[in-house]
Amino acid sequence: MVKRIFDFILALFLIVFLSIPLLVIALWIKLSSKGPAIFWTDRIGIDNTIFKMTKFRTMQINTPQVATHLMKNPKDYLIPGGDFLRKYSLDELPQLFNVLKGEMSFVGPRPALFNQDDLKALRTEKDIHVLVPGITGWAQVNGRDDLPIPVKVSFDEYYLKHRCFLFDLRILFLTVFGVLKKKGVQH
Repeated sequence: MVKRIFDFILALFLIVFLSIPLLVIALWIKLSSKGPAIFWTDRIGIDNTIFKMTKFRTMQINTPQVATHLMKNPKDYLIPGGDFLRKYSLDELPQLFNVLKGEMSFVGPRPALFNQDDLKALRTEKDIHVLVPGITGWAQVNGRDDLPIPVKVSFDEYYLKHRCFLFDLRILFLTVFGVLKKKGVQH
């Protein structure tokens, strides 16, 4: 309950505080490429239910819906400025609305794509599927895109067994520094 209240208040504060940058990013995307500034992607949420995760669009509208690391040349699909938005995780800012709605938390396992059956199966086997997915998580601060799926799941399992408010604050702190350093971002 404390986590949900913290998530709600912080998300609301950040949406208000970042409203101008959110509008500037949306306007940039709209003016520099065809299609909407925001897109919704089907993701696996708590108890393996599908929800619509919101992101700023960094890729062209004809991009296949697969994990970026599975694409041959993901940079070929980027819109102008898309690489900058991804490197600094600015494309993730609209997920504040998912947090506000309770579909996501600030900290938890990153929500898998709807078609990442291998990740879904491993998380279900380790009972990680009972957690609300997060904007960031223990796996994120320990490697992000650099981690193979079994290693990500082991970090998610560690988080499941050791989660508490102070651990969440530590992860949030590490996330800020990781984003500023562009740590673990490949695409």
